[in-house]
Amino acid sequence: MNEENKKIDNTDEIEIDLKDLALQLLSHWKVLLLSAILAGLIAFGYRFFFVKPVYESNALLYVLTKSTSITSLADLQTGANLTQDYLIVTKGRPVLDKVIDYLSLPEDYEELEKKVEVNNPSNTRFIEIIVKDEDPERAKVICDRIAEVAADFIAEKMDQDPPNLVQGAYADGKPVSHGIIFYSAVGFAAGLFIAALLIILIHLFNDDLETPEDIENKVGLKVLAILPVEEAEDF
Repeated sequence: MNEENKKIDNTDEIEIDLKDLALQLLSHWKVLLLSAILAGLIAFGYRFFFVKPVYESNALLYVLTKSTSITSLADLQTGANLTQDYLIVTKGRPVLDKVIDYLSLPEDYEELEKKVEVNNPSNTRFIEIIVKDEDPERAKVICDRIAEVAADFIAEKMDQDPPNLVQGAYADGKPVSHGIIFYSAVGFAAGLFIAALLIILIHLFNDDLETPEDIENKVGLKVLAILPVEEAEDF
């Protein structure tokens, strides 16, 4: 009984011949190429017509109060702690709402907040304000205004000396989002992969017996002879 079960289990297994799969892919190279080109063109069109480039602008604030002594470790630690508090304030609703009102932006707080990133580089008291927008000049204006409003808000509401603006926002006109070439390459690769996967799956689950090799591989029987089939003549 055990031997019979083993035989049944062996017949249910699908053997994968890598060489055979490679030959299948090569035999369908036209399908693979057409699928890759079509997917690449679709990705190109999507990027060109529906995805707008995104630009970035950033500004730097420096947290070091006038009363801070460079030689005082306690004062420097205080400045570092204040920097973490200022990060929250800079991106908070009061600051961004004032920026929206001052610039008459169409975005609400949630929409603008997604475009703003505030960082504190390691071991520094710098606050980096980054704004991303589809218009480079607009990103620059928003970034500058956030820096100014944040500094004024900190001085007024937190009773601290305002952070110093050491680098105003700038717009270099270079998009930070992926370009058309990237989208086209990803689409080309995706089309090639999907087509190859479909060809392999169809080949693996194809139970038709077309060649003696198919009989040996799928059924497990040896082919002893091949008889030609003659077509009947029309009378």
